[in-house]
Amino acid sequence: MSSYWLFLLYFVGTVSAQTGKTIIKVGIAAAQKTQSASIGWNVCGGAIPLAVEYLKRNGYVGDFEFEYHVEFTECDRESTIRAGLFFMKNISVDVVIGPPCAEALRTMGTLGTLYKKPVLGWGFVSQSDLSDLNRFPYMPTVLPTSQTLGYAASKLMELYKWNKVALLYYASDINYCQGVMNDVEATLNDPNLYPVQIVMKSQIDVADNVTTNAVLQAVKSRARIVLWCAQLGGEKRDYMIKIAQLGLDDNEYVHIMLSMRSIGFGVQTFVGKTTFKQSGLTPVWEAFSNVTDGLETIAKQGATNMLVIDLSSDVKDKDYLQYMQKNIINYVRTPPMNCMTPECTNSTASGMGAYARHLFDVVYLYGIALTRTNSTSAGVYDDMSKLIPQMVTSFDGLTGLVAINQNLSRMPLYQVYGLDPSNEQVSLMNLTFSNGSTVATVSLAYQNESSFVWHFWGGVRPLATPICGFLGKSCPIPFWEQYRVLIFVAAGLILLMLTTNIVCVGCMIKNKREEQARINSEWQVPFSKLRELEKKRHGTSKRSLQSGPSTVTGESRLSSGSEFCENYTVMMYEKDMVLTMKYQYLNLNKADMERFVKMRKLEHENLNKFIGLSIDSSLYISVTKLCSRGSLQDILSRGNFSMDYFFMFCIIRDIAEGMDYLHKSFLRLHGNLRSATCLVNDSWQVKLAEFGLDNLLEELTPTKKRLLWAAPEVLRGSLTVSQMEPSADVFSFAIIASEILTKKEAWDLQERKEAYDEIIYMVKKGGSFPMRPDIITDVPDVNPSLIALVKDCWSEAPEDRPSADNICAQLRDLMPKTKSNLMDHVFNMLEEYTSTLEVEVEERTKELTLEKKKADILLSRMLPKQVAERLKAGQTVEPEGFDSVTVFFSDVVKFTILAAKCSPFQVVNLLNDLYSNFDTIIEEHGVYKVESIGDGYLCVSGLPTRNGYAHIKQIVDMSLRFMDYCRNFKIPHLPRERVELRIGVNSGPCVAGVVGLSMPRYCLFGDTVNTASRMESNGKPSLIHMSTAAHSLLTSHYPHQYETNSRGEVIIKGKGVMETFWVLGKSGDVERSATPPVTQERWPVKTVDTVETVKALTPEARSVSSHGSRPSSSSNNNNNDPLYRQYKMDTLKLS
Repeated sequence: MSSYWLFLLYFVGTVSAQTGKTIIKVGIAAAQKTQSASIGWNVCGGAIPLAVEYLKRNGYVGDFEFEYHVEFTECDRESTIRAGLFFMKNISVDVVIGPPCAEALRTMGTLGTLYKKPVLGWGFVSQSDLSDLNRFPYMPTVLPTSQTLGYAASKLMELYKWNKVALLYYASDINYCQGVMNDVEATLNDPNLYPVQIVMKSQIDVADNVTTNAVLQAVKSRARIVLWCAQLGGEKRDYMIKIAQLGLDDNEYVHIMLSMRSIGFGVQTFVGKTTFKQSGLTPVWEAFSNVTDGLETIAKQGATNMLVIDLSSDVKDKDYLQYMQKNIINYVRTPPMNCMTPECTNSTASGMGAYARHLFDVVYLYGIALTRTNSTSAGVYDDMSKLIPQMVTSFDGLTGLVAINQNLSRMPLYQVYGLDPSNEQVSLMNLTFSNGSTVATVSLAYQNESSFVWHFWGGVRPLATPICGFLGKSCPIPFWEQYRVLIFVAAGLILLMLTTNIVCVGCMIKNKREEQARINSEWQVPFSKLRELEKKRHGTSKRSLQSGPSTVTGESRLSSGSEFCENYTVMMYEKDMVLTMKYQYLNLNKADMERFVKMRKLEHENLNKFIGLSIDSSLYISVTKLCSRGSLQDILSRGNFSMDYFFMFCIIRDIAEGMDYLHKSFLRLHGNLRSATCLVNDSWQVKLAEFGLDNLLEELTPTKKRLLWAAPEVLRGSLTVSQMEPSADVFSFAIIASEILTKKEAWDLQERKEAYDEIIYMVKKGGSFPMRPDIITDVPDVNPSLIALVKDCWSEAPEDRPSADNICAQLRDLMPKTKSNLMDHVFNMLEEYTSTLEVEVEERTKELTLEKKKADILLSRMLPKQVAERLKAGQTVEPEGFDSVTVFFSDVVKFTILAAKCSPFQVVNLLNDLYSNFDTIIEEHGVYKVESIGDGYLCVSGLPTRNGYAHIKQIVDMSLRFMDYCRNFKIPHLPRERVELRIGVNSGPCVAGVVGLSMPRYCLFGDTVNTASRMESNGKPSLIHMSTAAHSLLTSHYPHQYETNSRGEVIIKGKGVMETFWVLGKSGDVERSATPPVTQERWPVKTVDTVETVKALTPEARSVSSHGSRPSSSSNNNNNDPLYRQYKMDTLKLS
């Protein structure tokens, strides 16, 4: 081999002579026949020049060149000694690389210690004794010891609670995997670590299928967790195929591959296979050639049951790794290596050697240390005391992060790899050892173990020992067979206990039923306990409910005043006066009786207490508590009691609270809510009566007058109480509230010309404007929001009415803050009556009402009536869209010139006279005036009240009236001047809303308004200019009623070219000769320059805001043209 290294020496010597750089002699103890796929020189040697090239790219060894001396020792000890002596004694190399086998490296390391030369370890050199600094102080390696691999495996066993394991390893001529497994076995047997039982340790051979199959079959009966080791990619793929074929790939098995080559599930090849995203390597289950062997699927299936413990394979520079895979064989054949052996020249390998990346990293480590000595002197970089400390460093190599510790071995950073559902290699956890510790620190890469790690195992972590044992014959005994006797004994005891409990429960149920029967019978009032009152001088037994002074109590008050408005009778029951009502006899079912029991339990301050029902006589008699002041209808009908607003409010609130309680109870609604069923007690508290008795028929047929309180939907459907909705009560509540606010009977029948039959018919009929009572009250301080609430409650549609709960909430908000209860208020009223003259109060009330009316009138002039009412009620006014309206803009022509001839007062008087008459015309046509600013005037029709398509007719008629008025209008102080209008009209959609809080304005928004402004600004004096949209609306809905004429196409600012029209007047009122011309061909014009004509005849374009404000118009330059003054239109044809 001397010719080989002499050639290298000649080549490098030539280069160094040319560059003048320091020569580093490198002795290489290589192998090209031993384990050629892993450490063969033909597939690994190119890593050395690639590492040097990468060093120089990264700024290292720039001052050095390398002289290579290669000896093929083939891991033979004798050859290693011979090569070592040659390297260190004869030619005095600066560094020795290899050999790549543990036994041979021990020999070379011993020589290095003797001659003080650094020996770089790579290949199968992971045995723990190689990191002994006492024996090998100058021998760094880029592989950790296999003992640390055992510590990592032990930690994984502890993490997943596996205590039984089988050890398998592939045979080889250098016994690498055997040595690794020996170290792992010793580690697992360490008593200081997690206890793991090694149930089997065996060697398998890729060339001996019989033995391998027998070993794997034996594993089935002994273990489910298998630790195994293989050197070559072919061995790994063979193992995956065999476990899949022999059935060792189900959810019970986990095969953990032990490796220290930073490849994980990968293999180093460049035949164009797909690669992992993380490591850039080809999956090991792929065939090692471009031609598939058909076993990829089986191998991949076996891989899904595997985990891999390996050094971190997270290579940062994946591009250079790919480059190295593709070019490593060429680099060993070409300078400076120039390997010409048959193994190099005839190599057909499909990838680089398994340990080529480790060779790359160990050369890279030496290059970093060499550079950091900061000297090109041999006395420095050959001094081991200066060179070796520089090797304790870290860098990102092609095997991941390389960190060299003080023992000159690699600090282990193991990762446990698995496959995700897409068969992509993923890291499950990191296992790190720091400061020489034997206990690994675990850093998990997942949160959900079942979905991230065990997705190929059905989401369940496999057990070291299956539930039914390794042979499936140790399944747990079924529960029934194991505990049959105990079950019978327990069942007997339970049966005895159940019998005892049943007897106890039966007694309890019996007692409870007896108690419930007693409670259920409480609502039944014996007729014998009811007695009528002694007849007074009035000769009647019916109760008079007129309120008297507070000093009159008991029966003295019963005999005064008129009788009840309803069929009530006052009787004595258990020494108390009660209110009774008679009903026709009928059969009561169980549901009716249960209902009466629940009704007796209803307790509320605004419900009249239901005492019970007498059913043991010829008629049924309902018994309720007595309210001494009678019904609300009685009090209002007498009209001799003065109620202020707070008094009214409290009564209305009491009714609402009682109604709300009923709506939330099992009754669901009242169903017969009237002022006659609202009773008043001594404290002027209103209590609702006659609820829940709709299943009974009254003794006397009720009058149709009761229907005055019924909701429209009840009248239309003749609904019973069970068919009604709670909204029907809300309608009745509104009618009662109107009685209270007006202090008159419902619908004020005495002042109406309609009889109650007619009223009921009109309410039943409904319509867009349904008939409702008029709320006209003489109480001055009634809150408008309360009136608005009452009106909401009698809405035609039931769904538009507020619920009882909502009514109570609104009433609480309307409650005066300075007053708490009605009785205190009554006493305060009495004090005020004694200290204040009634006349003064009346006058002040009139003044207040008058001022309020003035404010309402002023507000109605500023805003539409509907909007003003909502604002007064405290409600927000949301913007409203209108699909079709007509907007009107007008402008006084030459107003600036006209105003210059008048004093300010005269200008004000002029506009006031003009616009006051305009306002009168507007009211006649039902048009809404938006605003007037200066000489500008903005009106609209179709909002806020929609009127179909009548808005175009109203605007056009109003515009014609404006023109007629201006023709006859005379300016008092300028009799020769004439007021002319320029009017623009447009139709289309629009949005209207109230803007502002302190000075709210009703404003219009939309392109329709802007276009109307453009129609006005581009119009002519005394002419009505109309857009196409407005013209189409006018002619389609009011054909042959108006005379119009097309103006032709006009350029409108912001709109482009538009066809517009003139409105000449109503049909029959316009002479044909007065019709304005359309184009220049029919009517002669002055001959002027084209540019001057355009400038003279084009009106000034002005911008119009959404609410109509804009600058005043300026005079037109062609007003002196007699033809223009006659027709007041464009005479320039636009092409």
